[in-house]
Formats: sequence, structure tokens, C-alpha cells
Amino acid sequence: MPAKDFYHGHVKSALEAEGGKITHDPFFIRVGRRKSFIDLGVEKAVIGAEKEGLKIAVEIKSFLGASDLDEFEDALGQFIIYFNALEEKDPDRHLYMAMPGDFYERFFEDGFFRKLAERYSLKMIIFDENTKAIHQWIK
Repeated sequence: MPAKDFYHGHVKSALEAEGGKITHDPFFIRVGRRKSFIDLGVEKAVIGAEKEGLKIAVEIKSFLGASDLDEFEDALGQFIIYFNALEEKDPDRHLYMAMPGDFYERFFEDGFFRKLAERYSLKMIIFDENTKAIHQWIK
């Protein structure tokens, strides 16, 4: 089993508090011929015309290292790999990267990284690491 990120419990609790049902912890996925794991599989209730909930996979990133850029490079590469694997194996599931609000604010204030997130369809869950609550969903 893979090691859990520092904020794994925070994000899991926050998703459950919003009515999300944790279906996988972790979510197994094949990447080519290799086995891999995304941190969480979740079903989230959707209000409206949809009868079934939204299926998501959440890759949690703590971004606690010395270099924001190095960590984001690794995280984006992982996101792109998982995004493509999900598209092939589970196309109804949407991939999100969960990250602490303080990282999001300092990193994505730079327009270059906002454009990069758009280019690669980076969906994000921004959480408050102190209150352990989701602050924002970015699609």
C-alpha cells in the first residue's frame, strides 16, 4: 500500500462532511501494465437531473517540501498519468488534486501556473488545513 499524504485524513473527513461517500481508500488503477493507487475514490451526491452521484478520484498533495516548484512538477506529472489512465479505464470518474489553501494562494497567484492548470484540465479541491474543511472546488 502506498504511503498516505500528511493531509490525507483532513481531506477524507472534509469530503465526508460535504456528503461524499468514500468508496476506495486507496483507489486502485492500472497505469499501462503497472499497478498504481490514487488516494481516494469518492461518490458525491449531485442535486438536479442526475440520478447517480458524481464519481471522483482524489489525489491528495501536501506540498510541505522545500521547493514548491519541484513538488508541483511531480504532482502535475502524476495527475497527467492518472488522468489518462482514468480516461481509459473509468471514463465516468473525474480526477481532482486536493491541496492546502496556503499552497494554492501562493503558487497560483502566478498567472503562468493558472494557465498551466487550465491547459491540463487540472481540477482542484482547495482545503483549509486548520479547519479541515473544503474551501473551494475548481473545475
